[in-house]
Amino acid sequence: MLSLAVTSHLYPRLEAERFGAGRLTKIRAQSVSGVSCRAVAERLGVPDKLRATAPAGIGQSADSLVETERVLASVIEAVIGACYLHTGYERTAAAVVEAFEPEINNALDNPVDFKSTLQERLARRAETVEYTIASEEGPPHERIFQVIAKVGGAPIGRGAGRSKKHAEQEAARIALETLHPLEPIHPAEGA
Repeated sequence: MLSLAVTSHLYPRLEAERFGAGRLTKIRAQSVSGVSCRAVAERLGVPDKLRATAPAGIGQSADSLVETERVLASVIEAVIGACYLHTGYERTAAAVVEAFEPEINNALDNPVDFKSTLQERLARRAETVEYTIASEEGPPHERIFQVIAKVGGAPIGRGAGRSKKHAEQEAARIALETLHPLEPIHPAEGA
């Protein structure tokens, strides 16, 4: 429901037929990402409401859970589903677009998909990127992932994040900053 509402809102704005479905897909994905869901949940006061309704005796566990992106994104999606069942598509879609408007505008103004950009640049050189997890640190609700972007086994960027996806995006961003636009990462054999 979340993705459908945002896509329906974006399609006419982006003139998807003219600009292509790829741009629409990237903007939509950024608009409804876990980061965006968390921001909406925090703006709506969801963490405070969850803390207030947590069963007695849970204490610190409830506090740490309601701060995680995954939990907040899941709660937002559940609320959207409940609204859809209660009020139908039209009213729910309008409320979703209103709630996610700052995230939609941010995605339109500042599109972020470093992984796709890196992959496209490397494809021009007939190279591909591979992401490997270097480490996972912290308790499950506060996990930090370290990811290395590699081309031909050589590291070209390292990133950290609260999810594997975020860490991969950061590794791709760093790789793009250091990557020369024309030189191959590995010289051709025999060159």
